[in-house]
Amino acid sequence: MAVFSPAQPLPRAKTKQGAWSRAWAGAGEAFWIALEALASHKLRSVLTLLGVVIATTTLIAVMSVINGMNLYIADHIANLGTNVFVLDQFHWTSSNEDWLKERRRNRPIRVEDYDFVKDSLRGYKNIGAEAWLWPRPNARYRSHIIDEISFQAVTPSMIDIGQQQVEFGRYISETDYLHSSAVCFIGQDLVKEFFPNTDPLDKEILLNGLPFRVIGVAKALGNTFGQSQDKFALIPLSTFRKTFIALPRVNVSIQAWNDHQMYELEDEVRALMRARRHIPYSEDDNFGINASDTVMALWKQLTGSVFAVTIGIVAVFMVIGGIVIMNIMLASVTERTHEIGIRKSLGARRRDILLQFVFESGVMAAVGGGVGVILAVGVSELVNIFFTSSVPFYAVFVGLFVSTAVGLFFGIYPASRAARLDPIEALRMEN
Repeated sequence: MAVFSPAQPLPRAKTKQGAWSRAWAGAGEAFWIALEALASHKLRSVLTLLGVVIATTTLIAVMSVINGMNLYIADHIANLGTNVFVLDQFHWTSSNEDWLKERRRNRPIRVEDYDFVKDSLRGYKNIGAEAWLWPRPNARYRSHIIDEISFQAVTPSMIDIGQQQVEFGRYISETDYLHSSAVCFIGQDLVKEFFPNTDPLDKEILLNGLPFRVIGVAKALGNTFGQSQDKFALIPLSTFRKTFIALPRVNVSIQAWNDHQMYELEDEVRALMRARRHIPYSEDDNFGINASDTVMALWKQLTGSVFAVTIGIVAVFMVIGGIVIMNIMLASVTERTHEIGIRKSLGARRRDILLQFVFESGVMAAVGGGVGVILAVGVSELVNIFFTSSVPFYAVFVGLFVSTAVGLFFGIYPASRAARLDPIEALRMEN
């Protein structure tokens, strides 16, 4: 058995182990003291933590709504398809000023551009084109009329790229495209209005006053921001050129095999279009290449300003909450001066007193943050019923971390005052 002289230091491992044990014991004691203080002064505790609760609730609720909207935009608006980018006349992220410049400078993408890219580009998975008729026309079947439907003209390959899927019947075929057939592929809203109890296939409906035969029905897409995505009719692009607009402006959708190849194809399409339009090296593109991340970048730019305002509001509430916690902790130090004197006379060091009061302040703020998390989850669920909201895990972590950090920061001054108390003077104070 080893024997150590008084001058011989204890082993380093045991010293560290003892320090950790004391720290855990002090932390546990401070935790229960903080909870006891909260429980014994319920009204004061509510008022103390109100600022932290409001700040945490606001922060997490706004982050949840923005996260829900991000997911919604990604699924319903920015969902161009897997590894798909679009050749368009404009850049979708352009500001109003840039868009006006592009409107004057950029030339529309035509069917001839689509044919050129289709024939010149190598290695893509799918390529297709689509055009729209504007203003939106109506659809008619006998005495039933639907106003302002989305009327699109597509190439057959868009079934492999776009969001539409066949519920029954078939999509527009190559034969329809080559022969400019007067056929259409319709959404569920037209089926419900025109053919609630009959088979719509091979029925003839009027689109913008002209007859088209129904060859297929799409699966329901649902609503986006309250607007139905199922009120549409698709016809062959060749039929559209023959019947409505000879030189329509089109969007060309190119699908790559994977995300890495998509960026390579974007560069190749840019090079092909610049060569086709004889754009000098020093000039900008007079066309736009857009992908899902383009839409998401624009959307996050818009929500960034909302989030910045939220951070400002949260910061104000957090500071107010922190100041209130600091005042309460200063009052607690005054109330427990005699207790502090007893602890110091029994061997408690300044560091022990400092850590105890700082930890108490952090626990109080963390409890407020926890209440804020619970309220924020409830608010998020309520919002999700009427709009869209999804609580991300990182929002809960950020809320708890920020609230606890505020408590720790604003607890430093009261804790330092408690730690600096002279034990003899403190013992003279009576409760």
